[in-house]
Amino acid sequence: MSLNNTRYKNWICAIYSSKMRGIIGSTTGMSMGFLKWLLVFIAAVVVSMAVFLNYMKSHDGPIEIFSGGPFQTGELVTVEPNWDSIKDLETIQFQLLDPPRSRTTWLAVHKGKLYTISAFMNSPIGKIWKKWPNQAIKDGRSLLRIDGKIYERQLTRIPADSELAIPILKELDRKYHVGTNTEFLNNGNTWLFEIAPRNAT
Repeated sequence: MSLNNTRYKNWICAIYSSKMRGIIGSTTGMSMGFLKWLLVFIAAVVVSMAVFLNYMKSHDGPIEIFSGGPFQTGELVTVEPNWDSIKDLETIQFQLLDPPRSRTTWLAVHKGKLYTISAFMNSPIGKIWKKWPNQAIKDGRSLLRIDGKIYERQLTRIPADSELAIPILKELDRKYHVGTNTEFLNNGNTWLFEIAPRNAT
C-alpha cells in the first residue's frame, strides 16, 4: 500500500510539474510577445512624431502647441490697429525672422500695447521646449498674424522690476489665471515681452 501511495504521489507530481512548465512557458511566450509589440508601438510613435515635427518646420504657421514654419499666407498691414479690440482673444500667432519658426502664444493688451508671456523657463521641460525667448533676445524681429493680417513687430523683453510688470500680470491673470506673483519674474522663471511695432524700436 505504501509503494502504491508513493507511485501515486510521484505520478501526481509529474503531472503537476508538466502542467506548471506548460503554464510558465505559455506565460513567458505571452510576455515576450507583448514586449515585442510594445516596442514596435513605441518605435512607431517615435518615428511618427519625428516625421510630424519635421513636416511642421515648413508648415504655414503653428498648430496649437506645435511650432510651425514661416508664414506663407496673410496680408501685410502697415497701419497700427486698435489693439483693445482683441484684448479678449485667447491666442495669437507670431513668427521670428531668425530662426523662421512660428508659434501660438497668449497675449495681454495694456494701454493699447501688446504683451506676451513665457513661463516655466527654469523647469526641465521649459529648458528643452522654450527656445524662442532666448532667440528673441538675440533677434526680436518678428511677424504677428491675426485674422489673416500680418504685422511687422519687435519682441522686447520687459525687465522684472519694470512698473509695467504688475499691470501686465494682472491682465494675464484675468484671462488665464496665471497669478500676479512677481517672484517668478525675479527668479527668471517667467519672462514678459512687449510685441512692439518694429519701426518704433
